[in-house]
Amino acid sequence: MNHELVTIVGPTASGKTSLAVDLAYRLHSEVISADSRQVYRRMDIGTGKDLDEYRVGEDTIPHHLIDIVEPGYKYNVYEYQRDFLKAYQLVRSKGLLPVLCGGTGLYVESVLKAYDFAHEDASFPRINNLLIGIDISRELRRERISARLRQRLDEGMVDEIRGLINNGVSINALLHYGLEYKYVTLHILGELSYKEMFGQLEIAIHQFAKRQMTWFHGMERRGFVVEWIDASLPTQKKTDYICSLLGVDS
Repeated sequence: MNHELVTIVGPTASGKTSLAVDLAYRLHSEVISADSRQVYRRMDIGTGKDLDEYRVGEDTIPHHLIDIVEPGYKYNVYEYQRDFLKAYQLVRSKGLLPVLCGGTGLYVESVLKAYDFAHEDASFPRINNLLIGIDISRELRRERISARLRQRLDEGMVDEIRGLINNGVSINALLHYGLEYKYVTLHILGELSYKEMFGQLEIAIHQFAKRQMTWFHGMERRGFVVEWIDASLPTQKKTDYICSLLGVDS
């Protein structure tokens, strides 16, 4: 197949971003995000928007659909399709093979299945895609999620969310975004102690990651061919394997 896109999916804390960046670096290409919360500006720590991951040595890998709307706005899948297509066509116009990466299954599937949502200006194109899934064990996933949550809190996630509230982002909007934004907001409001917030949020993220994996495995039942890669492998080996599937010298 003459691939026009490589897509990397996996649950939170699976290492999908670092793999996508390494692959884009190897292909001299660019990354398109498929994350329903990283579209928001100033929602950085809570969404795991570690932009340092997009740096390889002194190079910064170009990335799209991160920091494109203001907090409080309710971004939707139709808008994502529209914005993805613009980014995709831009990268392709440079003669490059885009790397789509994210954990929002509906966003990924909407562009790979070319869902025809209402009010579209034109039919969404079918894209020849190589779909990579990161297969991570339940134990490793839970270990990484818990460690990552502690790190985010140490980095100032509570202060980040307090700052959003102080700058006019509504409580309802933050609760709507869920997970970190829901539980930390409840803590800030005094409805949860720090310990209660941490414990409930940790459980919620574990449950969310499980739902993500259920979605991605379900894609196979919906007709997708997924090439699964062991999350515990070194990034270079994972990238080498993807390059071999693409027929690209690694």
